[in-house]
Amino acid sequence: MEGSIRCSANYVPLTPITFLERAAVVYRHRFSLVFGDVTYTWQQTHQRCIKLASSISQLGVGLSPRNVVAVLAPNVPAMYELHFAVPMSGSVLCTLNTRHDSAMVSLLLKHSEAKLIFVDYQLLDIAQGALQILSKITTNLPQLVLISECGDRSPSHASNNESPPGTLIYEDLIERGNLEFEVKRPKDEWDPISLNYTSGTTSNPKGVIYSHRGAYLNALATVLLNDMRSMPVYLWCVPMFHCNGWCLPWGIAVQGGTNVCQRSVTAEGIFDNIFRHKVTHTAGAPTVLNLIINSPPEVRKPLPGKVEVLTGGAPPPPDVIFRMEELGFVVTHCYGLTETYGPGTNCAWKPEWNNLSRAAQAKLKARQGVAHVGLEDLDIKDPKTMKSVPADAKTIGEVMFRGNTVMNGYLKDLKATEEAFKGGWFWSGDLGVKHPDGYIELKDRSKDIIISGGENISTIELEGVIFSHPAVLEAAVVGRPDDYWGETPCAFVKLKEGCTATAEEIIQFCRDRLPHFMSPRTVLFADLPKTSTGKVQKFGLREKARALGSLTKNTSRL
Repeated sequence: MEGSIRCSANYVPLTPITFLERAAVVYRHRFSLVFGDVTYTWQQTHQRCIKLASSISQLGVGLSPRNVVAVLAPNVPAMYELHFAVPMSGSVLCTLNTRHDSAMVSLLLKHSEAKLIFVDYQLLDIAQGALQILSKITTNLPQLVLISECGDRSPSHASNNESPPGTLIYEDLIERGNLEFEVKRPKDEWDPISLNYTSGTTSNPKGVIYSHRGAYLNALATVLLNDMRSMPVYLWCVPMFHCNGWCLPWGIAVQGGTNVCQRSVTAEGIFDNIFRHKVTHTAGAPTVLNLIINSPPEVRKPLPGKVEVLTGGAPPPPDVIFRMEELGFVVTHCYGLTETYGPGTNCAWKPEWNNLSRAAQAKLKARQGVAHVGLEDLDIKDPKTMKSVPADAKTIGEVMFRGNTVMNGYLKDLKATEEAFKGGWFWSGDLGVKHPDGYIELKDRSKDIIISGGENISTIELEGVIFSHPAVLEAAVVGRPDDYWGETPCAFVKLKEGCTATAEEIIQFCRDRLPHFMSPRTVLFADLPKTSTGKVQKFGLREKARALGSLTKNTSRL
């Protein structure tokens, strides 16, 4: 309209950097980070990040807004600080999966063209191996920065191997950084803030590009769906390398919360930290929830108050949610992908559901729900016609997203980006249904759905039933080739310690609760291979099932 102008007074590119700057004023003397006996306030964290950004920039890394800084570290304070310091230097953060071996780390360093790599001392061997592999094909190696134990500037305990010559020390960079450094903000809010590699459950990892705008909006949305009020105490169980910790490193700063860090996730550590620090919020994949509900009585401690738990990364069986809430936790289910900055939906709770039985509530909470406030649109569409499927809880289509919290694209892979965005929507590869109330529910990955004799079998639904067996700790279902039916369900099951069950018992248990054609024909007992985010690596299980060959040539369905 006439009289409108866009200028610095009324338009500033969105960036999560502002969350830290505000927290340093509003919550300056509140604890920002707790790690064992080490604590920092928001004012201290802000100052440390400015000085670290200054040192990164002085190394020449921040001269280009697209220079990548890699990090290989668990959930320690340095990992949190780098979520702000790297973008404040004008660089792009790339957090690497701590379960990767040297070969994979080398591949990702090469693909991302990282200029620096920050490495936790316990992972130095992996990083050195990666650099050795990389040195065979290029002389342009990233500079290594060693993260010693929190607050320590000595590399003496780094690992069994000595750190390579020229290695920088994390705390030294902070010590010599300039507190007067002018923070580099994005000129365009669509500029990249981070690079996240997918977990590789179905193929080699892809580099997913996040923008400052998307990270800003998803951080706010995640705080809202997690019901975080001022000054929450958040226990880190989600790896910060996974979708930038679901954008919560930035989100916790919004509310001036306290980040309780831990190197590894154990049931004992979870209960100890909740009790000691009066934790109000945490998050994790269903595997973390499974760890909690199956913890021995001697490690459990009473909850000091309400503890909100955000779960996602894989569909949680209703039985897991039910048992978590029996322990006093309040579970919220979210759903998303690396390409949607982590959470893109949540199962928004309705007051009228409070009158339902616990079991019925758990079943409702297991649904993926509706789009969160940061997302423009969410739908289940017929992939052939691109028309919305009817909201009948039966018709299966592909889950599709659209909005500001969808990735910029895949690094150096325009073809894959265009394929993912065809028709103006992001194609998730997940199959689901839409309920009459508009809530969606996943049925499977498009590659995981089992088609047996023309019938679609949801592995998620079948896994949920198997999981409710009292002796079962974990379960995963894949298709086993069959000469007559095409394929039949093959279940891989891990039993709880001290429990026993036979394949026949598991099959009968399912037949008592499902149509017979949906029940597994094969049950194998084994540990389930997983990614570090708790997702079962089904491609390995498919290979095992395929190697079994056809089960039967029966011509009747029992």
